Amino acid sequence: MSPLTTSPDQLDAADGAAEHPAAASPNAVLEQIERRTLWLATSMVHHANKVRPNRSGVKVGGHQASSASMTTIMTSLWFEQLTAADRVSVKPHASPVLHAIEYLLGTLDERWMTTLREFGGIQSYPSRRKDPVPADYSTGSVGIGATAPIWGAIARRFVESRTGVANRGRQYSLVGDAELDEGAIWEAVLDSAVADLGEIVWIVDLNRQSLDRVVPNIAATKLERVFDAAGWQVLTVKFGRLLEELFARPGGDALRRRITEMSNPEYQRLLRCDAAELRRRLPGDGADAAAIAALCDGLDDGTLLAAIRNLGGHDFDALRAAYAAIDDTRPTVIIAYTVKGRGLPIEGHPQNHSSLLSAEQYGELADALGERADAPWQRFAPDTDAGRLCAATAARLEREPAASASPPEVPADLGRTPTGTGTTQAALGRALLDLTRVAPDAAARVVTVSPDVSSSTNLAGWINKVGVWSTAERRDWFEDDGETLLHWRERPSGQHIELGIAEVNLVSLIGELGTTWSRWGQTLFPIGTVYDPFVERALEPWSYGMYAGGQSILVGTPSGVTLAPEGGAHQSITTPSIGLEQPECVAYEPAFVVDVEWTLLAAMGRLGRPGGRSAYLRLSTRPIDQKLADVPADPAARERRRRQVVAGAYLLRTAGTAGGRPDATIVTMGALVPEALAAADRLAAQGIAADVVCVTSAGLLFEALQARRGLGDGASWILDQVFPAERAAPMVTVLDGHPHTLAFLAGINRVPARNLGVSRFGQSGDLDDVYRHHGIDADGIVAAALDVLA
Repeated sequence: MSPLTTSPDQLDAADGAAEHPAAASPNAVLEQIERRTLWLATSMVHHANKVRPNRSGVKVGGHQASSASMTTIMTSLWFEQLTAADRVSVKPHASPVLHAIEYLLGTLDERWMTTLREFGGIQSYPSRRKDPVPADYSTGSVGIGATAPIWGAIARRFVESRTGVANRGRQYSLVGDAELDEGAIWEAVLDSAVADLGEIVWIVDLNRQSLDRVVPNIAATKLERVFDAAGWQVLTVKFGRLLEELFARPGGDALRRRITEMSNPEYQRLLRCDAAELRRRLPGDGADAAAIAALCDGLDDGTLLAAIRNLGGHDFDALRAAYAAIDDTRPTVIIAYTVKGRGLPIEGHPQNHSSLLSAEQYGELADALGERADAPWQRFAPDTDAGRLCAATAARLEREPAASASPPEVPADLGRTPTGTGTTQAALGRALLDLTRVAPDAAARVVTVSPDVSSSTNLAGWINKVGVWSTAERRDWFEDDGETLLHWRERPSGQHIELGIAEVNLVSLIGELGTTWSRWGQTLFPIGTVYDPFVERALEPWSYGMYAGGQSILVGTPSGVTLAPEGGAHQSITTPSIGLEQPECVAYEPAFVVDVEWTLLAAMGRLGRPGGRSAYLRLSTRPIDQKLADVPADPAARERRRRQVVAGAYLLRTAGTAGGRPDATIVTMGALVPEALAAADRLAAQGIAADVVCVTSAGLLFEALQARRGLGDGASWILDQVFPAERAAPMVTVLDGHPHTLAFLAGINRVPARNLGVSRFGQSGDLDDVYRHHGIDADGIVAAALDVLA
């Protein structure tokens, strides 16, 4: 049975209302809103694909079936359960349902209803920054949006521990069952930091379909066991009122067994049957067949067709009971059985994921729901029960805007000039400790996050000083152990958060910590450390966090083939180009300790503000003589150097006579500065004068070049100072990463160039052998310079 052949009153009967009017009366208004929500969501997709002119001919798309499976769940959640303190992550393909509800609540103007997937209109998937009504969480990257409320809950609790102001509401995730195939889901669910987050509530839309098919092996019992093993409360909402009432009749136990034990594809096929075919198929051929057939014989066609669709995810009473049973001391998952496409003619079809109603089907749906195809955007009249409930819900969910607060001032320079040897990796922890002395207000806003690599990324000193954040204070049993150098003092005032070894969790958390300035008016400076080879594993969720407004700093360390003894599996190659390619992110690869301090402070200064940007710092464990930095002693010259470091590059060594043009320019980055300087010395011995430029941010230099060419808004002054036309010479670029990262620099002054770097997997060895293997040692640089000058 499809609503295309029924009236709205009969749809009530399909939910058991006809047989039980007294029990159904509290739900009558919700059912009316549910039908209108289904209509509006379907209409938004229909208008985008069938009504709005399509000049390019490219499919617009939308998900009418995926929206229909969520309509009851979202109606019950918004119009009965949510408070203004709650936040909801909506599964990507239910975006039209979210906007339909916003429209009924009056927060979304009618003019937006025709703009789904239109340029400047409503986004394909819920967006916190791009939709006219900002979503609580951006979704669309399957698995990432679902887990965001977990990290949002930790971020909110961290802010509470700083402000003392309670701001606790539930954090809901509406998750598609096929979305549970994503590894990011289980990395988050299984992390030990999640077990105490009682505000987390997931609702799984168990419609048992994916993009292409009915999924044969989605078993709710398996999901229940996994969530339960992770310490979550599991509530299963399987059947609705009508089916439960039939189960109580003679033959009902047999019917329950039959529906429970049949495969997903067989059940979905029953949704495509008319009444006569359903009577033949439903009993099956097992021992219970006769009892089931007898029960079916006592039902009219409408009730029988309604019963096979009467799953718990479409029953307000069943959902209401599940919400009431939530245990707020631990995370909860509600597994709600649903029908994909419920209420549409494509209901239950195995390929309905991206199916669109035809114009004829859309018109028939309008008739069945009592709507108007020629005027689809109707709200409820204010003097109706539905209108009053919409108004009351809008008032209940109205939020006070977040108080705007300026982030604390971050100093530009900590005032130290390092001597001796040092590594850029160790410089990170030292800079954070110095910040507590120089700028305690800014240091108090720093929160570091690591996936069980705190000591190996040199954060031990910082952690000893600020402590480890936890929801409650825990005793450090090694506090009196004299051989313990890293003290694990866990308390709500701590500023370091330690997760399990899962990079996706780390970047998801720093992304949410980086939204607190816009969510609650409290700026944090989140800094995550991860081994650089694993940055690419974490890049997609971190990128999605930036898209959602999260501003954070990711530190990849140690990096490159400079990590020589670890071998090719741990030697990053392509990470340097991230800064060239990642929107809203500045990447730095500093060579010296003072460069780390300056770039870190500059990165912090961009966080927690409109138009702010995230940052990626690529650091190394290679000890380098800090005298090679040749930091100017004069304060004005030092400040000039600092500005150049922060802007992307500086001239480390000038060759030739005063005002003379060099014969060559060697451009290097990060750990390879000693090789570049050694090569310049060897070239000088052959009478070849070579400038040495130290690049700190290839991405910022590329932005400067684009701006010079009229293709961006950045400042191009750094090019004039570091690559002046009067000093243009044939160029050799070299870095511990893919050579294309710096190859564009030859285009600044259109000079011939040779570009050295790493473009194949490495192997274990000592530093000299590995550098020689990749041709990035001093020999390789000298040879490349001679070639480009030939």
